[in-house]
Amino acid sequence: MNQNSISRYENGQREADYKTLIAFADYFNVSVDYLLGRTENPKINK
Repeated sequence: MNQNSISRYENGQREADYKTLIAFADYFNVSVDYLLGRTENPKINK
């Protein structure tokens, strides 16, 4: 992923698809719900 794409996600100019959300969550080792602001808990429930 290039810097331009990341910048668009950060600035709200583009929304991540499901596959991209999972990739971000895996990279940062947090849940997708945490990335979406649905929880304050970054831990992944397995």
